[in-house]
Amino acid sequence: MNQHLDVRLVRTFLATLEAIVQWRHRAHGLLLSELGAYLASPDHAPAGTKRLSTLLRSTNWAATLIAQFLWSNACAAVTQLNAAGEPPLAIWDESVIEKPESIKSEGLCAVRSSKARRLKRIRPGFFNPPGGRPIHVAGLHWLGLLITSRHTAPVVAAMAWWTTRGGRATTQRAVQLDLLAQCQQAWGRQVRHVFDRGYASGPWLSVLLERKLRFVLRWKKGLKLLDPWADERKAWEIARGKRSWSYRLLRDPRTGAQRKVGIVAVPVNHPEHAQPLWLVVARPGQGHEPWYLLTSEVIRTADAAWEVALAYARRWQIETTWRYGKSELAMESPRLWTWERREKLLLMATLVYAFLLSLLDPALNEMRAQVLRQGCHRTGKRSQDTPAPLYRLRSALSRLWQAAPPSFRSQR
Repeated sequence: MNQHLDVRLVRTFLATLEAIVQWRHRAHGLLLSELGAYLASPDHAPAGTKRLSTLLRSTNWAATLIAQFLWSNACAAVTQLNAAGEPPLAIWDESVIEKPESIKSEGLCAVRSSKARRLKRIRPGFFNPPGGRPIHVAGLHWLGLLITSRHTAPVVAAMAWWTTRGGRATTQRAVQLDLLAQCQQAWGRQVRHVFDRGYASGPWLSVLLERKLRFVLRWKKGLKLLDPWADERKAWEIARGKRSWSYRLLRDPRTGAQRKVGIVAVPVNHPEHAQPLWLVVARPGQGHEPWYLLTSEVIRTADAAWEVALAYARRWQIETTWRYGKSELAMESPRLWTWERREKLLLMATLVYAFLLSLLDPALNEMRAQVLRQGCHRTGKRSQDTPAPLYRLRSALSRLWQAAPPSFRSQR
């Protein structure tokens, strides 16, 4: 930033990141007027808002500057994981930013509302939920990529927002292919890509096979594959009647309960590809849908099958990323007219999230425990046993910085 901006704007940049950490509000966390009150004193909030607007308007820097920094950190994480013998995982997923109250901001398009879908879900004791077609609202599409492993905290590799309308209109596949090409060029086969059911399709599978990438793709149970006898059947039919190779007690990431899970693998092919594939089926027990995981790697043993299943289990990390970004960092709240300024602010919030994730490094365990104990003390067993206490950590940092301001604050 020092190479592109005046030192005053760099200080505003740092102070804005600090304000994002301190200003803990879901609906208004990234409003310029709110952040401006933290850049200057409350009685001089308009001046602080003007300073932040000057930073976002500046043509001397672009959002790609932050994107390149995040990518370089991800590349370093891949190198470190390989050196430590931890197989790196590249977790893909997509979400949306919903802006139902606005239609004037540049680039807004129709997105399927996940909030409406969640509110319409049937729950015990309630009945007659509203039906009909999915609800769409104004917003942006959102693609994310994390780098992690079986035993390490995730690292943000990329965050991209795209639209289907206006001068910046593009397609989902174009955005996916651009990011996939970037991954292939940087990492090749050093990482294993993990995809959810939204990517389960013949065309996407063709892309992965043509580029010879390592992947774990959750296949939809109703989609067809070729069984070992070259008969075309649905995935659940191929796995039906196959006895599990082994069982393990695994922790449910949602509920925290221990669940007995069985594993089995079957060699398969896709009807449109001759390359051999393996269908790994993880069975979490009665009342829970099995995971049908498609991979190009050879699975001969139960340990190899468990490695695939446990790699997919780490995909839950990116679901927590969406929740944290929308609830804690208020990434759906910005009200900016132009695409460039909004993208800059969203990537600044992403930079804050990446900073908080970096504090989960095992080397900082003692420091993190002290910060949590002094800044956000909790006596509940659930809070104390949380392996990634990002919510408490952000609250503790907010109180710490109020009591002892960072050194750069005095240089404003």
